[in-house]
Amino acid sequence: MKILPRTDDNIPQQVYIFLVNISQRQLFRSYRLMVAILALIFAILVLAGGSYAQDKLIILVRHAEKADETSEDPELSETGRRRVDRLTKIAGRYRPGAFHSTDLKRTRDTIRPLAEKRGKEIEIYDPRQPKELFDKILKSSIKRHIVSGHSNTIPGLANVILSKELFRNLQDSEYSVIWKIRIRNGRVVSAELLDY
Repeated sequence: MKILPRTDDNIPQQVYIFLVNISQRQLFRSYRLMVAILALIFAILVLAGGSYAQDKLIILVRHAEKADETSEDPELSETGRRRVDRLTKIAGRYRPGAFHSTDLKRTRDTIRPLAEKRGKEIEIYDPRQPKELFDKILKSSIKRHIVSGHSNTIPGLANVILSKELFRNLQDSEYSVIWKIRIRNGRVVSAELLDY
């Protein structure tokens, strides 16, 4: 036991020692309590953050119809713009918080109206790296994502997410398929194909 020098000669020595010991014990208890509370808060944040980041809704869509088959980066046709209107209504119900597109007009323009309506930017991804995109989505704190791609990339991305080779590339004339994939605790719990 450490005895501090007395500062007041009117306090008897035994009382002074008792008061110092109480103060040291209270300080030690307070310190232990504070450490325990901080450890608990940290554990809750880690666990909650991990499960939050792993619960996802991922909507995959091929770009809408393009206007010019000969151009390398064509705009959407009138039919394609009408399809975008339908997509905006259907996918808008899910309130996506993140928008991903390849770096072509037709893919960006397919999800742009919904992104603008939601006040979000479109993030460009490399369609040759589907696993990288999926990992990025899983690590994101955003729960609902929409991805716009191509007839030969969106089915492959769905296969990566599902960890199964279930889907083939779409035919050139197939534009109306939406994949809606739900993930809970890092595992796929449902995958639906919607027509729009």
